[in-house]
Amino acid sequence: MILLVEDNPDDEALTLRALKKNNIMNEVVVARDGVQALDYLFGKGVYADRDMSVMPNLILLDLKLPKMDGLEVLRHLRADERTKILPVVILTSSKEEQDLINGYSLGANSYVRKPVDFSQFSEAVRQLGLYWFVLNESPPRV
Repeated sequence: MILLVEDNPDDEALTLRALKKNNIMNEVVVARDGVQALDYLFGKGVYADRDMSVMPNLILLDLKLPKMDGLEVLRHLRADERTKILPVVILTSSKEEQDLINGYSLGANSYVRKPVDFSQFSEAVRQLGLYWFVLNESPPRV
């Protein structure tokens, strides 16, 4: 399962379309702000009844989010035993070098800038899927 943390409806639709186009058929859960992402991951709020034994295989995390930005979400993830080793790919349009440095400093596994062109974006998603779901050895469940 993939947790897509994305507030922009157009980027959400592009990501879902690119996943489908590249036959990445994993279930995708979408969180539209940082607080909603943490509520999902820690079973709070509207997600209080969700099965906490099922965690994402991959988190695609935007940085510029309402309520709580992606870097703060990452900080919370890495501080908790239940989520500290979940694979997190920052998927953002930010070109700020400090975001790149902060993302890796906080424990992101990868940092990908969203290409503007759909075919390039689709190719980036294809490569992400190939790497994270075929080549990469996932960490054991905590």
